[in-house]
Amino acid sequence: MKEYSRAHPNFSLCGLSCGLCPRHQTEGVSKCPGCGGPEFHLKHPSCAVITCASKHGGVEFCFQCEAFPCDRYKKPSRVDSFISYRNVLADFERAAAAGLETYLAELREKIDLLAFLIRDCNDGRSKGFYGLAVNLLDLDDLRAIRAEIGETIVPREADPKIRAGQVRRLFEDAARRRKIELKLRK
Repeated sequence: MKEYSRAHPNFSLCGLSCGLCPRHQTEGVSKCPGCGGPEFHLKHPSCAVITCASKHGGVEFCFQCEAFPCDRYKKPSRVDSFISYRNVLADFERAAAAGLETYLAELREKIDLLAFLIRDCNDGRSKGFYGLAVNLLDLDDLRAIRAEIGETIVPREADPKIRAGQVRRLFEDAARRRKIELKLRK
């Protein structure tokens, strides 16, 4: 694929929240730049969605296409990759209804929370879990969890495993209340 760039690589053309993906949140050669980010074409040499979008006027997001929802979205994926596809349609609906800038501001808030969790609450094994939880839970739940971390979770200087375990339980409790399974679908 030739070089492909977009104004918003943290929210992909196909609706994934790239900024919440563990491959985007990593360092080193396996770091994904997000959809249309710097050197995206080198990490993802082909993408059927980009090809499709170019045939439909070069839309920035699939929900902006005149053919949306096409078969890709009428039968959404039942499996996930590094990030869950479960919220794609709901995220598109929010972006369309509230406006792209409002949705992107919410996504930035989620990305900031994920960065905090990885930096201050990670035991070296929780990055994928945190990315999934932040992706699937709504912003009100996430704000409440963030506040509770500041009020009740052991200090950052404590054992990272204990801290990560406490934070994980907060996410699991919120997910259970919402009947959300915090596992990637294989």
